Amino acid sequence: QVQLEESGGGLVQVGDSLRLSCVDIGRAFTHLAVGWFRQTPGKERDFVAAINWDGASTYYSDRVRGRFTISRDSAENTVYLQMNSLNLDDTAVYFCATQTEGILTAANTYDNWGPGTQVTVSS
Repeated sequence: QVQLEESGGGLVQVGDSLRLSCVDIGRAFTHLAVGWFRQTPGKERDFVAAINWDGASTYYSDRVRGRFTISRDSAENTVYLQMNSLNLDDTAVYFCATQTEGILTAANTYDNWGPGTQVTVSS
């Protein structure tokens, strides 16, 4: 059974980098696409990036393309989100979730959400 847990968030300054991890504790998401989303208080959960089951395909939102990189290590049951050149608008709680249909951007098509990890970017 898939059970996701995010980590790696923290407080950083504008221009800094962070790497988030999404670990499948249940060791069952090998054949599932995984997406990263983020959410700020009072707003909907926004798509950030997604990767297909074998890591061959990725997709990014326009707001992070060129700054963020999603990758996965199947041996470690982990999907990473490398975030570079962070800016104030990147402040949010970041979540990962699984998708059975491949790379999609709608949050309501994803399952097995983790509890999230807070990323705060300060000036």
